[in-house]
Amino acid sequence: MTFPGGTSISRLTVYTGACADGLEGGTPHLHTASTEAYVVVGGRGALQTLDMNGLRETELSAGSTVWFTPGTIHRAINKGGLEVVVVMSNAGLPEAGDAVMTFPPEIVADPDRYREAAALPISGPVGGPVGGPAADVEEAVARRRELAVEGFLRLAGDPAELRRFYDSAVTLVRPKVAGWREIWESTVAQETRRTAEILDALDRGDGSHLQRSALMESPPQQRWGMCGHLRAHDVAHPIVH
Repeated sequence: MTFPGGTSISRLTVYTGACADGLEGGTPHLHTASTEAYVVVGGRGALQTLDMNGLRETELSAGSTVWFTPGTIHRAINKGGLEVVVVMSNAGLPEAGDAVMTFPPEIVADPDRYREAAALPISGPVGGPVGGPAADVEEAVARRRELAVEGFLRLAGDPAELRRFYDSAVTLVRPKVAGWREIWESTVAQETRRTAEILDALDRGDGSHLQRSALMESPPQQRWGMCGHLRAHDVAHPIVH
């Protein structure tokens, strides 16, 4: 059984280090099929969002809870120790390529150039030795972020550019949709069907599912994310106690 509601969860430490525009934080991107939520557990910062209604900045501090739908370009800004619990709908889709970063239009319009710009070298552990694999990844993460910020700043002032970006994003992800549907069927749709079956059983006075209860656990896995260092959890393959 996947995480409740067919969602996924991770803990995010937002990147530091100033970008070309002087702000510290993550890589601007959007999700084409998934809604994302931030539950702030520490520090302070802001969430920059861009959609057809324009650019918006929402202040974040411990206790802030915000979420945004597919198509909302978002950029986490770190103003001091920003720590977030991230909840994603459609468990597994974001990891399967649902995110599209805001690289300049000539890159987003070319699938090969986009893949090259988005790729990271084989990862060493977060916080690994200076000069080791982690340092190589950190440099690549910074380059990728700068490129996405460059594109983000161009999109922010031009609705026509944003519409073209949306078109390019759809073209990039379209070949993946069949695989995404399989993931969705085995997580969100399966959880929905299971709840319907439980409600039917309860309506009949049948509580046999209560005897099949279980405790599940998913240890954290450190990853280099787009917005910061992630401590992610494999919610599709938990340890069943």
